[in-house]
Amino acid sequence: MTKKITKVLIPAAGFGTRFLPQTKAMPKEMLPIVDKPVIQYVVEEVVASGIKNIIIVTGATKRAIEDHFDEPNEDLVQNLVAGNKDELLSQIKHISDMANFIYVRQKGPYGNGTPVLAGEAIIEDEPFAVLWGDEFIYSTPPRLKQMIDVYEKYGGIVISGVEIKNKADLKRYGIADLEPVEGNVYKIKSIVEKPDPDKAPSNIATHGAYILPPEIFKALRAVPAGQGGEIWLTDGINYLRDQGVPVYTVVVENGKYYDTGNKLEYMKTVVDLARQHPEIGEKFTDYLKSLEL
Repeated sequence: MTKKITKVLIPAAGFGTRFLPQTKAMPKEMLPIVDKPVIQYVVEEVVASGIKNIIIVTGATKRAIEDHFDEPNEDLVQNLVAGNKDELLSQIKHISDMANFIYVRQKGPYGNGTPVLAGEAIIEDEPFAVLWGDEFIYSTPPRLKQMIDVYEKYGGIVISGVEIKNKADLKRYGIADLEPVEGNVYKIKSIVEKPDPDKAPSNIATHGAYILPPEIFKALRAVPAGQGGEIWLTDGINYLRDQGVPVYTVVVENGKYYDTGNKLEYMKTVVDLARQHPEIGEKFTDYLKSLEL
């Protein structure tokens, strides 16, 4: 019997250098997608997957994340009450009510394994999930729920898989060498980082969300650090795989991947979700059609 997943860790301590100067004082995870910050979409995916305990690993200049998920200040509440803006009041109260938020400051060297280690004292000996704070997938059912279903059936490590339809884009991702298990579930034999598109082992990128056993903490401390002492999550996963822990990917069904980690993909995400927005979608789409491009 596998233990239930009850905690999710969201790393959100990066500097966001690709968005400078905007991110000099504002977290990149708080960049707006129409009227919600990127990290709220990530949290909503977690909650929709049935998880209520969320650990956010932060760093300097990240206080806005904590403020966003905190209860609204009384001045704002009174302003909305006075203006009979009940729907808005309900929305902002829901933000703090939808989950239990725990914040940890990141310490240690560069690398995406460092924020995972930062959550060890809270996660203890439980399996848990990791989702990045600057990208998300809209899917039905939610991506994380699809991953949890695979984990509860097979155990091991589960990484979300995304089909890369444009061959030239394969060089941007870690591409998996796969062994079929059933349906959209595969065992990962290896991951080739940013391969030549003509030599890529598949068109499935594995990244963005992970279900990990607590042994990952020992693994991250055991693997040799990279240049400058970097600690990388992939190295810890490979260490456990070499120890016999199976690694699976589930290619997310009925979903679309939104990468907000660079300017171009961020703007594509804003435009796409603005077109779907119930309040402005139709008018915004008409505006785009009117442009002389």
